[in-house]
Amino acid sequence: MSKFLSRINSPADLKKLSVEELPLLAREIRDMLLDSISETGGHLSSNLGVVELTLAMHYVFDSPKDKFVWDVGHQSYVHKLLTGRKDRFGTLRQHEGLCGFTKREESEHDHWNCGHGGTSISAALGFAKARDLKNADNDVIAVIGDGSLTAGMAFEGLNHTGHIKNDMIVVLNDNEMSISANVGGMSAHLSKIMTGQVMLKIKQEIGQLLLAVPGIGKEITRYAHKIDEAIKGVFIPGRLFEDLGFRYVGPIDGHDVEALMNSFNAVKDLKGPTLMHVITRKGKGYEQAEEKADIWHGAKPFNVSTGEFHQKKSNPAYTNVFADALIQLAKEDEKIIGITAAMPDGTGISKFGKEFPDRTFDVGMAEQHGVAFAGALSIEGFRPVAAIYSTFLQRAYDQVAHDICLMNLSVTFAMDRAGIVGEDGATHQGLYDIAFLRTLPNMVLMAPKDENEMRHMLKTAIYHPGPAALRYPRGAGLGVPLDPEMKELEIGKGEVIQDGTDIAIFAYGHTVEWAQEVADKFEKEGVSVAVINARFAKPVDKELITKYALKTRCMVTTEEHSLKGGFGSAVLEALQEEEMFHIPVKCIGLGDMVLEHGSPTIQRKILKLDPDGMFETIMTFYGAVAEIVASGNGKEWAARNGKKPHSENGKKASYSGNGKNGNKEDIKVKQPLNG
Repeated sequence: MSKFLSRINSPADLKKLSVEELPLLAREIRDMLLDSISETGGHLSSNLGVVELTLAMHYVFDSPKDKFVWDVGHQSYVHKLLTGRKDRFGTLRQHEGLCGFTKREESEHDHWNCGHGGTSISAALGFAKARDLKNADNDVIAVIGDGSLTAGMAFEGLNHTGHIKNDMIVVLNDNEMSISANVGGMSAHLSKIMTGQVMLKIKQEIGQLLLAVPGIGKEITRYAHKIDEAIKGVFIPGRLFEDLGFRYVGPIDGHDVEALMNSFNAVKDLKGPTLMHVITRKGKGYEQAEEKADIWHGAKPFNVSTGEFHQKKSNPAYTNVFADALIQLAKEDEKIIGITAAMPDGTGISKFGKEFPDRTFDVGMAEQHGVAFAGALSIEGFRPVAAIYSTFLQRAYDQVAHDICLMNLSVTFAMDRAGIVGEDGATHQGLYDIAFLRTLPNMVLMAPKDENEMRHMLKTAIYHPGPAALRYPRGAGLGVPLDPEMKELEIGKGEVIQDGTDIAIFAYGHTVEWAQEVADKFEKEGVSVAVINARFAKPVDKELITKYALKTRCMVTTEEHSLKGGFGSAVLEALQEEEMFHIPVKCIGLGDMVLEHGSPTIQRKILKLDPDGMFETIMTFYGAVAEIVASGNGKEWAARNGKKPHSENGKKASYSGNGKNGNKEDIKVKQPLNG
């Protein structure tokens, strides 16, 4: 264990070190970050960049009395090391281990659960106002990256804070990047602040020269403030923040721990809101991460000495297949436009942008703006494709509803990272998109069974005359052959993978593969299972649903999504609309829960969403259905469903069920599964 870090189990222990020892501690922390993250993976470059900043904050302030609110929270690893969690740091982002973001349930030093950008200033203001209402005396510090300032919510927080003038500190961690390179006017403004320091120095030197003029120097300087006001709007750093009601301090070298501490001590007791502008370098201390901070933002396990990621042979990722398909379609249609919100690499739009720079737009961490922007492009005859992670599309829900669906605009939403995402945890799980999109008018929802079908769905969505969204999972595809040409699928029509007469499994998205494995297991038990690739969650294929409701003993739906409002709910609604009340249905998905971080493989096993778990669940369900049918010649089941049993040549009872339009349909009940 290192000389200094081994002695620190709380911020109080940190304060026992001298200021001169802090740079040595910073080096040890960077070594630990590299050693640990190289094994577990995680957010590396952002945390290497905030080591000195975090040390200065904990040295000057008194956590947890003083509240630190980290924007996004992915840069809080050093904070975790200093607040009693270093012994568990090797469990970072692992099942039942430390979260990769701040988490209130994990430590008294974490005051705000986060994972999405732009929330820190609003939350910090809430804590500051609560403090004042309770007549408390703690400090509140929000730490926000310059990339998060592209989020509209950040400006809402700045505006309100400057208006009500609560005492709080906003630390602007300026490293010129969010995940990828920053875009937009704010990035340009912050760059101008740096060059503005030159003018500030010139002004100071001019002032000294004026004072040195014999006899009239002091008289001239009386009018200097007028010159200052004349050029302030152009040259003075931080004017934007001052106009919003903040006291601006900076820029400050974010890797000079003593300078940071002096600045914090200078502003901590000042009244009103202060914005402290800190300049840091992402990846500081690790050459590979400094040179390519975007690649090392979310690092996979790697070799520290060589900087090489541990490569595992795998099939092409859905993201890459999506990017290639979009490029292929765009070569044939100049109206296709690619849009992303600060995630060009993660969504594959960066690859598209290399081919079509004039048709590629990264709007920054501003999903709301990006969606409305896409809507107007659609009105003007273009075919915008907004590639946004499932979890981040939530941020633009009003725009999807109000600005796209109500006007029935042809915008395609390519939702990467749909389903269980694993190590990033609760804030990043893509488990709600079916539910929050399915209720919107005109929206079409689809999910492919594999990466080849995804290509066809992308074309289908782009050329559908209205809004359409396709969801696909994180990681590698199945490695299936890709058709050279993409085709448009018929909206709302599923695909029968295999026929069956006992159980019908309607699988949505990448759960189709698992459903096929389940069917194979049942076939060995002598049970005939139909597997249907649903393809669409809206509209669902009522024809196929009705067909198998009449043909099989029971139905099962599978999805990697919340069961409330998900694909299974859509199937149940379709059965109700068709007045198909006779058929027992089991919906498999995620219950009403918060799914934390961990390996997707482990989580699926625990949740019984893998093939073995699904087989067990369906076996139990099928056995219960068969038992009900068998008991008392089916009287119990008939009573539950309002149907009258009748006999058929001495066989097990079968029942008359009300089919579509009230027509009588004889539903045969077969022998129960043995055991």
